[in-house]
Amino acid sequence: MGSLGMEYLWVPVVLFAAAAQTVRNTAQRSLTAQVGTLPATLVRFLYGLPFAALYLLALYLLGDRPRMLPQFSWAYLGWIALGAFFQVAATAALLLAMKERNFAVAVTLSKTEVLQVALFAAVFLHELPGRWALLAMVLATVGVLILSLPPRGQLLTLSAWASRSSLYGLVCGACFALATIGFRGGAVELARLGEASPWLSGAWGVLIAQTLQTLGLGAWIAHRHEQGLRPVFRAWRVSLLAGSMGAAASLAWFTAYAIQGAAPVRTLGMVEVVFSYLVSRRVLSEKLSLPEKLGMGLMVLGLLLICLQGA
Repeated sequence: MGSLGMEYLWVPVVLFAAAAQTVRNTAQRSLTAQVGTLPATLVRFLYGLPFAALYLLALYLLGDRPRMLPQFSWAYLGWIALGAFFQVAATAALLLAMKERNFAVAVTLSKTEVLQVALFAAVFLHELPGRWALLAMVLATVGVLILSLPPRGQLLTLSAWASRSSLYGLVCGACFALATIGFRGGAVELARLGEASPWLSGAWGVLIAQTLQTLGLGAWIAHRHEQGLRPVFRAWRVSLLAGSMGAAASLAWFTAYAIQGAAPVRTLGMVEVVFSYLVSRRVLSEKLSLPEKLGMGLMVLGLLLICLQGA
């Protein structure tokens, strides 16, 4: 593929990741009431592992045809482990926020993830966004904040923004941002070693990360939950859908991290909010309010700007 094609390849890859993640989230929501929140979270890792392994095997048999396995460095494994840990920690922070009265505020503040990604990428990876890329991130973030703002009465309450739920929301966004930095750092390290294409980099990253997450979270649930892992295995039909779509989304995210910087990838990934919002509105046959139209417009403008930045 030519340099121009590779330069913009991350755009359709991220759009596919966002679409697959929307399907996964829908499946996981139905599982939460059935098996509980943490077991439903485990499903995306446990049931996604076989699909990630099959994809990796297919790459070796039909795709890149490398002669040997990559020589993983400790730095690479450390980056992936960091991302895997903070991805689970972000879920835990969101679960804590759900128990608080001002959960809507927590969700709003968690949407600052993209700006936190830009900050952490500059500090840890030395990836500095350009002027237009930074503007795109701000526009998209403001747009999603407008869409997710709590009701006006709650919005004007100082205690809502100075509560534990607010802290959980910021921590949630920070953990998701650090997870992104970990996965991007792993991709950069593997590219530095010259060991793998973006496709293989993404496949290995997902397989290693989801193995760590399955073992860690699975052990916690088996030890702390009265029924252990039995509910997860009983709900295998819906879990297979959630796992396969989760694996597809993760494979696409990791591949995009191997091509493009963390901040642009996560900014364009906010298109998932647009997908979910339009689908829900379509199902409910409701018209968008003026603030919702403004928020959606700012998001789309930001996403278009980030797509034009290239690599």
